[in-house]
Amino acid sequence: MQRIQIDENEAGQRVDKFLHKFMPLAASSFFYKMLRKKNITLNGKKAEGKEKLVKGDVLCLYLSDETINQFRGGRANTDEYEEAYKKLKGIEVVYEDRNVVIVNKPAGVLSQKAAAEDLSVNEWLIGYLLKTGVMDESQLSTYKPSVCNRLDRNTFGLVIGAKSLAGSQKMSSLLKSRKVRKFYRMFVKGQVAQEELLEGLLVKDEENNRSYLVKGDERKAGSPIKTRYYPVSRFSDRTLVEAELITGKPHQLRLHMAGIGHPVLGDYKYGDRSWNDRYKRQYQINSQLLCACRLAFPKLEDGFEALSKKVIEIPLPREFQMLMRKP
Repeated sequence: MQRIQIDENEAGQRVDKFLHKFMPLAASSFFYKMLRKKNITLNGKKAEGKEKLVKGDVLCLYLSDETINQFRGGRANTDEYEEAYKKLKGIEVVYEDRNVVIVNKPAGVLSQKAAAEDLSVNEWLIGYLLKTGVMDESQLSTYKPSVCNRLDRNTFGLVIGAKSLAGSQKMSSLLKSRKVRKFYRMFVKGQVAQEELLEGLLVKDEENNRSYLVKGDERKAGSPIKTRYYPVSRFSDRTLVEAELITGKPHQLRLHMAGIGHPVLGDYKYGDRSWNDRYKRQYQINSQLLCACRLAFPKLEDGFEALSKKVIEIPLPREFQMLMRKP
C-alpha cells in the first residue's frame, strides 16, 4: 500500500488526472476499476475519479509496490534538466518567491523546446529548482515547473516561470487577461518622432515560422494585435524605442515596426538586411536588438501579495549599452 498526501502543487486537479501523472503507464480503465473496487481511496472513502483534490487530501493505493513501480515507469530521468542548467549560460534569476521565478534570458536561448533534442529555459528552470533543492525528482511525476510566457530565441529579457501549480494557474490567467503589462526596448531604423498606437491583424505561418499583417479578404483569418510605442533616444540613423505589447502574438513587435518603416536592428526576417549587415560588420551585432525589459503586475492577493503591484525591470544588454554611446 502507498499513501500519498496532496501538497499545493498537486491540489486543484481531478483525482483521475493526478493518477495518470503518478502512474503514466496505466490505462484509464485500470484506474476506474481500482477506484470502483476501493483499491484506490480518497480520504479513506470510495472515489469516482472526478473529485477535485485539495491540499491535505490523502490518496491510498492498495496496490503492490511491483504494480505501482511498473506503471510509474521507474526512476524519473533528470539528465536533460541537469544538462540544461550546466550548459545554458547567462540565464539570471531576477525575482523569486514560493510560486514564481522570473529570469533574464540572453539572446540565442529558446524559451521552450522547438525540437526534442533542444535545451531551453524550460529545462533550465527545472534543473535550477532541482539544484537548489526546491523540489526533488519524485515531485516531477505529478507537477513539472514551466515557463509561462515565451520570447523569440534571439530576443533578450524577462521570462516568467511557475514553480508551483498555483503559480502556473495564476500567471497563465494574468497573461491571458493581459493584466501583466509587458514593456520592450529596441533599436529601430530611422527617426521615430512621437508616440503611436499601432493596430492590425496578424496571421502566423507555422510551416515557415513567419507572421504577416493581413487585410482585405484575409481579414477573417487574422488575430487582432495592438502595440503602443514611443521614442526614448534618437541617434544618427536609429532610434531607441520603448513599446508596450498590449496583445502578445508571434513576432508582433518586429512585424509592426517593420510595417511602418522602422525595422528592428538585427532582425533578418522582417528587417533591412544591408543595414543589419553594416552593424554586424562595424559593431558585431549578431542578434536582434529587442529586449523584454520590464513587467508590471496588478494588485494581487491570495498568496501572491509579494508580486502585488510589483515592477520587475532589468538593465539593457551590453549591445544596447554600447550603441547608446555611439552617435
